[in-house]
Amino acid sequence: MTMFQVRLHGRGGQGVVTAAEMLSIAAFLEGRHAQAFPNFGSERMGAPVVSFCRIDDKPIRLREPILEPDAVIVQDVTLLGAVPVFQGLKPKGYVLVNSTKTLKELGLADALDKMPTGHVRVVGATELAVRHVGRPVPNAALLGAFAGVTGLLHFASVEAAIRDKFKGAVGDGNVKAARAAFDDVAVPA
Repeated sequence: MTMFQVRLHGRGGQGVVTAAEMLSIAAFLEGRHAQAFPNFGSERMGAPVVSFCRIDDKPIRLREPILEPDAVIVQDVTLLGAVPVFQGLKPKGYVLVNSTKTLKELGLADALDKMPTGHVRVVGATELAVRHVGRPVPNAALLGAFAGVTGLLHFASVEAAIRDKFKGAVGDGNVKAARAAFDDVAVPA
């Protein structure tokens, strides 16, 4: 496997940094090397936040932000017009957007129409989190969707990473949200 790089965009308080950490834990559980790190602007609730995760089969020596991601995860659609979230995205990359609207309704259909079939998905992750966790924190659901769309990680690893981060009922709820998102987007074998 060549290095796979993920850039996550969201707002402070949505679990963007935690999402990258859980993604790296899931990769570690599969015997891979991984690194997760954030990039903060003004560290306040609601401010744009970017977090990064690299996954590889060999040790990772890079330490700079990801400029050409293999995947982009957008946790907050209000960033679509405010931040260049797709900048540098590789032509065969993956895109996950947290929304219940379609790509056309979001104004993204034309911008992402050249991406491979199945690589661009919209997931109502916030709604899944509210239903299963009781809070509008979409990070775990988006990780389930990431595993389903990319096939890069097994769902069991994502589940274990979520349970490592969240205990008890919160962990159970986040796993249910992640599983629902995974099932929604997973490509049949």
